[in-house]
Amino acid sequence: MIKTAETYHIPVLLQESIDGLDIKPDGVYVDVTFGGGGHSREILRHLSSKGHLYSFDQDEDAEKNIIDDDRFTFVRSNFRYVRNWMRYYGVEHVDGLLADLGVSSHHFDDETRGFSFRFDAPLDMRMNKRSGFTAAEVLNSYDEEQLADIFYLYGELKNARKIAAAIVKARTGSPIATTGDLMKTTEKLFMREREKKETAKLFQALRIEVNHEMVALKEMLHGACEVLAPGGRLSVITYHSLEDRIVKNMMKTGNTEGKLKKDFFGRSEAPFKPISNKVIIPDEEEQERNPRSRSAKLRIAEKI
Repeated sequence: MIKTAETYHIPVLLQESIDGLDIKPDGVYVDVTFGGGGHSREILRHLSSKGHLYSFDQDEDAEKNIIDDDRFTFVRSNFRYVRNWMRYYGVEHVDGLLADLGVSSHHFDDETRGFSFRFDAPLDMRMNKRSGFTAAEVLNSYDEEQLADIFYLYGELKNARKIAAAIVKARTGSPIATTGDLMKTTEKLFMREREKKETAKLFQALRIEVNHEMVALKEMLHGACEVLAPGGRLSVITYHSLEDRIVKNMMKTGNTEGKLKKDFFGRSEAPFKPISNKVIIPDEEEQERNPRSRSAKLRIAEKI
């Protein structure tokens, strides 16, 4: 099992996602979710001295895991800007791009970041601690309708309106500042047998909003479409239905809405060819070894 610095993160579907890239030893590759560097290190193992890897991460904590290798370039940035950064480095096309969209286990285990309801911590949830609204600011400034939309669209919570109403009512007394405050506000709204699952969805919804994850994902995928060379591979691991739907649409139709365009002769204009129509999921051994992998799905496509 590959573990990264200070067990920052155990990479999911490591071999399958790397195999999906069909790595050329002299090729140029991008890992847009560096994290603990597990996938990046494996990509480098397949590259010759002429190959190169660019890895992205907007979280300053990830910089502690930077790889000392002449074939490696770390880019501290949101992956939505992958196309711009490749231009900056003078790279016209790359041979493969990998994305592991899940939140790092490091973030869930860091008591100070507010990603997990296991700890009573400030509601931050920002991947990039230098900018943007915190989760607390979202909860205390958005109106009831905005909050309900977030919980329903990003958390798929059926009682989104009740949750939003409870939060708006609670914050009139004092701001909702910590994970404990939020848990106390919503504890009576979830059935006991589903409390953990529903709370996880609530935290997921907030995290997605704070980090603009769906918008960033769409921009990254469109950027990947532009920077990938013909025959280049796109290998993406998703963890929930919202992001998986977007990735699936992009790979099948060339756009995140899933609208297939055809030319004058009725031929598909989709820029990708899915390598397999079936998603790849972790085997039982990996799921047992790494619980985070249980909801993972891997999709692979080739640029036409």
